[in-house]
This record gives sequence, C-alpha cells and structure tokens, in this order.
Amino acid sequence: MNIYIALLHYPVYNKKGEAISTSITGFDLHDIARTALTYGIKRYYVVNPKKTQRDFAKRIIGLWRQGESFEYNPTRAEAFEILSLKENLNEVICEIEEEYGSPPVLVATSARAKSGISFKELKEKINKEENPYLILFGTGWGLAEEAIKNANYLLEPVTGKTDYNHLSVRSAVAIILDRLIDT
Repeated sequence: MNIYIALLHYPVYNKKGEAISTSITGFDLHDIARTALTYGIKRYYVVNPKKTQRDFAKRIIGLWRQGESFEYNPTRAEAFEILSLKENLNEVICEIEEEYGSPPVLVATSARAKSGISFKELKEKINKEENPYLILFGTGWGLAEEAIKNANYLLEPVTGKTDYNHLSVRSAVAIILDRLIDT
C-alpha cells in the first residue's frame, strides 16, 4: 500500500483562528498508531516543531515498549513501530521521497472545507496510481491555510447525519482511512 499519514501540530489554528503549534497527546500517539497499523498504513508521522514535545512523545512510546506497559499490552508496542517523530513536514516529504523514489501526493484534510476531492475519487486514484500518498491531519482547530495550500488535494470533509462537525482527530483519521482503504 502506498499511503502514509501525518498528524501536524504546526501550522494549525487555535479557537481564535490564529496559526499556532499544539501539544502532542498520548491518546493521539497510540490511538492513531493502532488505526494506522490496522489499515496497513506504511508510516504514521507525528510532526511537531518543538523538541520538548517530541521528547515527551519519545517517553510515552518508550513506556509502552518496555516493562509493565509492554507486558500488559504488547500490541500497542507493535503499533508504535510505524510511528515516526519529525520536526517539520519537509522532513516527512524528504523521507518518503528517499524511500519511495518520488515525492508523495499531499492530501490535506479539513472539517471547514466546503468541498474537495471526494472519498470515491481519491480512493480510485490511490488504487490505480503508483505514487505514494501522504494524508495530512491537523490538531487544534485544524490545518492552517498555509498547510492546505501546499497540498495537491483537499479532501472533502467527513460529514454525518447532522450539521455538527467537530470530530476528534483520532475519530476523523479512523473514518477517513475506512472510507479510502478496501478491507
């Protein structure tokens, strides 16, 4: 499979619409890693410009890879094997290009979008093309415009039965991967 995902902590918006950097959470680390492994994602990148935040994530990952946590739940350690911490999105793109031989097609996600490439169209492209795809997810109040404008595609937003649209990023990742990947 040629799909990678990245959880960006910068540039994202806060509640006031200001571009900020958010903090890493343990739930996002292990819940998204488990979802990514379940759906066969090649690598799950957590991108945060702050070294203290990346060090925090390393400590959490380390706790699940050894000792009582590992003995209690070894499958969580397995999921962390596809997780990679990076300082910025450019590092992610360069690593995928080096590994794959071509730069990834960037797909931004946003709950605020009014339109975008449909799940069906993107799924067809992924299934018929050889290119690697990197799906970008934002924390906080979503990806800042500067992250979205550099993407090749903006994916249509996840919608449900009501107009309410403020899912956790963990839920959005699971729904989007389920809609894009044949199981």
